Amino acid sequence: MANSGITNTTDNAARALGGEYQVFLNFRGTDTRHGFTDFLYNNLVDAGVRVFRDEDELHIGEVIGENLLRAINSSKIYIPIFSKTYASSKWCLRELAHIVDNVSKLDVEKSILPIFFNVEPEDVKLKTPLYNDAFLEHEKRFTEEVEAWKKALAQVDEIKGWNVKKDQSQAKIVRSVVEKVLEMLEIKHKSVTELLVGVHDRVKELTNLLHVNHDDVRLVGIYGMGGIGKTTLAKLVFNQLSCHFGKCCSFLENVRENSLTEKGIVHLQKKLLFDIVGCGFVEKFKDIEKGMRSIGRTLPTKKVFLVLDDVDNKEHIKKLIGNFSLHSGSRIIITTRNTTILQVEGFKGEILEYEMRKMDYGHAFQLFCQHAFGANFAWDDFHRLSSDIVSHMGGLPLAIEVVGSLLKGKDKAFWKETSRLREIPEKEILEKLRISYDNLDEYQQQIFLDIACFFSHEKKTDAIYMWADCQLYPQRGIDVLTNQCLIKIGHNDVIWMHDQLIDMGRQIVREESSSDLGRQSRLWIAKEALEIIKTEERKDKVLALDINGLDYPIVIANDEFERLRNLRSLKLGSGTFAGDFVKCRSKLRWISWHSPHPNFKAENLYLDHLVVFKLDLNGFKDDSKHGT
Repeated sequence: MANSGITNTTDNAARALGGEYQVFLNFRGTDTRHGFTDFLYNNLVDAGVRVFRDEDELHIGEVIGENLLRAINSSKIYIPIFSKTYASSKWCLRELAHIVDNVSKLDVEKSILPIFFNVEPEDVKLKTPLYNDAFLEHEKRFTEEVEAWKKALAQVDEIKGWNVKKDQSQAKIVRSVVEKVLEMLEIKHKSVTELLVGVHDRVKELTNLLHVNHDDVRLVGIYGMGGIGKTTLAKLVFNQLSCHFGKCCSFLENVRENSLTEKGIVHLQKKLLFDIVGCGFVEKFKDIEKGMRSIGRTLPTKKVFLVLDDVDNKEHIKKLIGNFSLHSGSRIIITTRNTTILQVEGFKGEILEYEMRKMDYGHAFQLFCQHAFGANFAWDDFHRLSSDIVSHMGGLPLAIEVVGSLLKGKDKAFWKETSRLREIPEKEILEKLRISYDNLDEYQQQIFLDIACFFSHEKKTDAIYMWADCQLYPQRGIDVLTNQCLIKIGHNDVIWMHDQLIDMGRQIVREESSSDLGRQSRLWIAKEALEIIKTEERKDKVLALDINGLDYPIVIANDEFERLRNLRSLKLGSGTFAGDFVKCRSKLRWISWHSPHPNFKAENLYLDHLVVFKLDLNGFKDDSKHGT
């Protein structure tokens, strides 16, 4: 199947992609509605595609209705299904003419993928009686429209499509169409930085190891130190190969961090199942064992492509893919810093290892220059300094990006001061990312630490509300952190921070007081946070707590809450409040709550400063004494 011959691309293409539908099916109902079209429609929907299929057999009036017009205009891909009586339908032809007109516009990016169902391209060219006779009838009633219809048929007929014959497997053709649509829409693609250097050969090597056209089962482990680019490589390969597996693809990010609690592992199990079979088929379960059984019933029946990113424990692999016999052709990628976890006991397939090598000097220098100068080369006055710094960065992309971004626009004196990196042993280079943190102002440092401890993978807008209320000037702060490659803003405006920088930020917080948790500004380990809540002295230094993930519900009493006078963000999980809070004057700005207890009994809980309240399940009873 060749690419569509009617495709236009411009910078304004995004305007065409934000509507209700992604794919529009144009077909003759009496020929294919309850057969091929229904089969194709359901397979596309199961793969996560938003598809428009007109359910009405009869149209009212002589013009395309507003809803139908909006569906055509909003779609990116059009699939006309030419069948025996297609040309007899004025509505099919009117839709097709509008589709061709839509695709031919210069300010959109849209494509047509035609299917010839038990007809020949010669029929569509009006060279046989099948379609030509129908047009002779149309010419008697729709003189003004017929020429546009003929022109539309002629243009679409030039596009190479799928020919469906009576003796062919419709399932195989539908699978091919779905794969093509998924490839074009990039539905499950992971976002990656645009500044990529030296990755082409690595993508090719890993793709060859996976060899998706072979029917065996393979697990490939990408290993290497933190910050070397394992996740980026895994995302690029996932984006390139996921179309070969239809809807049965899942990319599980941050497995190490998300597996710290049982709830975190259950969340990963549910995401894996949701990605593969959809929400309608995911069983409701709340514990790991039930999740494993559900996965065990699913994976052997599907040819899957899974990525487990940042794994540091064999048990996590077992809980996510088990020891089951995977379906032939399945592929697993695991990224890790520890090669010992790749020896997965009981895995029935081939296990291959791929070492993530450090960048060679040429690619490292190019990447550094892109971030420091916005070009592939260094300015003359800075060439030697650039060369010295890059040669001692250990070929680590993360360190190169951060330090390069730090130096952008700075004077030579600042560069020379930073060049002390030359004196640092290679194994300690990542620690020197602290230089970028030290270069932030006090407000930006607070935002950086909040993200490292709590707000990575949270919506940027939600966090900005809190930071703005705390007068941390978040718009400028986010801009600075992004420009210095300390964070990235990903899909759906979600904040992302590299795990190496998260570790650095949390280490900075721990250094505030290594022996007294109550003097640390942020506590992200649930048991440590709970310990602080239950101690009796005041904790004025504590700004943020996370007690989400505990396997048992906790109750925060009014006197305990009163001792946290400066608490501004709280991830409460399944906890609750109890007592009379009339004396509490909380500075809490952010609270996230999974499922408040139905017998919530706190009185006079006035959260006057609250700006973000994330509530998953509203279990409150109607009680006027309850606070907000």
